[in-house]
Amino acid sequence: MADKSVPLHQLARTIRSKNAGAHYYTMDIIFDEPETFEWVVETGVITRESVAALYGLPPERIFQFVEYRPGNAIKISIRREFSSGDVGESDVYGCQQYVPLLDIQIPWDDDMRVPGAA
Repeated sequence: MADKSVPLHQLARTIRSKNAGAHYYTMDIIFDEPETFEWVVETGVITRESVAALYGLPPERIFQFVEYRPGNAIKISIRREFSSGDVGESDVYGCQQYVPLLDIQIPWDDDMRVPGAA
């Protein structure tokens, strides 16, 4: 399929997480080009199961996993272990949850242009 791999953060314009109510946080992976979005989806590297494994969660904690083609985006919502603001919660705003996504390795061919690369 591909000659090498590149980290997700080199392909996506935005990788972020945020609070999605008291019991969930959500993460967005947004691409500029539809072709890059489609390539990443087609590789099958980012799935409900792979995200659960990356975060050390059972897949049922992934509340929502959506490949949103009109927005060139993948949206992932995860049920929190602790409600936002509860004792034991370490990220009330959910803004630090995206970090493990940054270095997901995506298969890439040498003849494909990495978005934003000169």
